[in-house]
Amino acid sequence: MKLRQLGNSEMQVAPLMFGGNVFGWTADTATSFSILDAFVGHGFNFIDTADVYARWVPGNHGGESETVLGEWFARSGKRDEVVLATKVGMDLGDGKKGLAGKYILEAAEASLRRLKTDYIDLYQSHVDDATVPLDETLRAYQKLIEQGKVRMIGASNYTGARLREAVELAKREGLPVYQTLQPHYNLYDRQGFEQDQQPVALELGIGVVPYFSLASGFLTGKYKTKEDSAGANRESRVAKYFDERGMKILAALEEVSKETGAKIATISLAWLMAQPTILAPIASATSVAQLEDLVAAPNLTLSEDALAKLTAASAY
Repeated sequence: MKLRQLGNSEMQVAPLMFGGNVFGWTADTATSFSILDAFVGHGFNFIDTADVYARWVPGNHGGESETVLGEWFARSGKRDEVVLATKVGMDLGDGKKGLAGKYILEAAEASLRRLKTDYIDLYQSHVDDATVPLDETLRAYQKLIEQGKVRMIGASNYTGARLREAVELAKREGLPVYQTLQPHYNLYDRQGFEQDQQPVALELGIGVVPYFSLASGFLTGKYKTKEDSAGANRESRVAKYFDERGMKILAALEEVSKETGAKIATISLAWLMAQPTILAPIASATSVAQLEDLVAAPNLTLSEDALAKLTAASAY
């Protein structure tokens, strides 16, 4: 498994990022610890979370995922073995949202406390905030970098145009430059990213860490029909994939699975890893058994024929 360079730093990351949105949601603390132990035990080091995870769960307020990670760092002593990414900007209630400079500084301190660490490797703008000047946001990040609390920054859910604008401004003004982009991208959800953000990422040399890499479980082969997804935590998200195109994609994945002996989830991630600009797809697991299919992906090299078959089946 070859490591990949993260931005302009000397940090090296494995080509798979674990999505920490499950911590404090579908994975309790004990399960989360076992998953994290296994993930790092397999030689992986890139973990993503956000201050808003998992606010959507009844009784939660946000910060649960970061808290679980912080407790694991304290227990395991493996903070320095992990390239830690978190995000700021989503609504936490009581006016806590957005990318205003003052709020970013406050939110970063809260994340650091929950994570039980004194630095964040990759701090990401979770969603674009058109109400705040781009330079105000970047100057807040600059202050955090100067204080040693953040090492580099990334953008999530930015359009190609806004990403370009932010990068050009940063270079012009000598401010921190977004090194990564976190968009919605997978074998099914291709068009938006490939037509808008991918060309900009290619031009500017930005590493892409796509979320929903397995389409909420659709691209794992777990659900064969729409009815199979009934009662799932992401039922409403999964159901939309069971159209004619979705079934063609599943059929192609099944064919490649028979040819390679690899699991469908592994193949789906391997296809993503083979796409231009992809630094590391983000994927989650709620058990160590599920994790095995994910960590196998970097060691699966799909043939040109297999890649072409999957790309053709998912054509838009």
